[in-house]
Amino acid sequence: MHKTDFLIIGGGVIGLSIARQLKRLYSDSSVVILEKEPACGLHASGRNSGVLHAGFYYSPDSLKAQFTKQGNERLRQYCEEKKIALNQCGKLVVAKDHTELPAMDELVKRGKANGIPLQEITEVEAKEIEPRVKTWERALYSPTTATVDPTHVVNAMVNDAKNEGVQIHYDSGYQSRQGAVVQSSQNSYEAAYIVNAAGLYADHIARDFGFSEHYRILPFKGLYLYSNEPSGTIRTNIYPVPDLRNPFLGVHVTVTAQGKAKIGPTAIPAFWREQYESFGNFKFSELVDVLVRQAGLFMFSEFDFKRLAFEEIQKYSRTHLVQLATTLMEGITPQQYETWGRPGIRAQLLDTKKRKLEMDFVLEGDDRSMHVLNAVSPAFTCSLPFAEHVCEKIQAQLGN
Repeated sequence: MHKTDFLIIGGGVIGLSIARQLKRLYSDSSVVILEKEPACGLHASGRNSGVLHAGFYYSPDSLKAQFTKQGNERLRQYCEEKKIALNQCGKLVVAKDHTELPAMDELVKRGKANGIPLQEITEVEAKEIEPRVKTWERALYSPTTATVDPTHVVNAMVNDAKNEGVQIHYDSGYQSRQGAVVQSSQNSYEAAYIVNAAGLYADHIARDFGFSEHYRILPFKGLYLYSNEPSGTIRTNIYPVPDLRNPFLGVHVTVTAQGKAKIGPTAIPAFWREQYESFGNFKFSELVDVLVRQAGLFMFSEFDFKRLAFEEIQKYSRTHLVQLATTLMEGITPQQYETWGRPGIRAQLLDTKKRKLEMDFVLEGDDRSMHVLNAVSPAFTCSLPFAEHVCEKIQAQLGN
């Protein structure tokens, strides 16, 4: 039996950031992270796009809007302090025709409300930033959007956590809970307070504590195609105007920290939670549960899930994905994009009562445990201030 003051389930960027903040707030307390894998960040934290978002997509009353600007600034500063390669390449948001201009205007409103630097520019000015870009009459330019290799950030946070006195127990996946005792695949842990930051399995664990009553995780697979053009060929990230009714931003062009271009991601409905490759990590019970949830969305969702699923499944076709990217930029051919990157899985929270995908971060907890149920994009960008927010909630529950 291991005794600890704080037990964090999940060693991704959110779990690491929460653990470090708890150690700052309660310096004399013991903090242990349970990580089911042999290293941290092997799931969403190490497989995301690496984009540090600026914060102009999100409605001003959301937690995402509250934390993205500050998260962008602090994570860029963190990368500079740790000498982690950072590509401060910015981002263009482009319209394919006049019908998308009202949504672009909405992004401008949100950017102003959230205090985000955002430039309204002409088509000519957009081409000065990236000569190959395609847009209708005008575009938006975000100078504070940047890209980084997320695995380098996770590794730096792991080193910091260990140096600060946080213990990380690897190969130790959560199995069950009985009162204050958590059983992992390796040991039993008696914890005064438990934080669930388990990503794809956060809802499953939360139900063992009496939470996530009408929430379930739906997995969506994200794939990128990498360009074989030389680094630096494309100067900036290029995004379409998003459909603000759903949490996905559409296929875009991303420039990595090393200057290589990639197109994607997909948001293909997965059939079990860790369906990275064909039948890897297959779990029949998850397949049944996910299919039931997806069937419910097909019939009753507040948005057109059927259309979304059909459009996303087509993106398994390399040719089709490349074709979608040609609406953003000149000179894109299938011959340039032949290499698929590592798949990632988005742990998207579904409200089963309202039959809708949650757009914002979701927390539930009490004086014994706190559960991070929805920490989707831009959670990587928001990780540092979001962790402070979680810990403020924990302090309020503990009365100190």
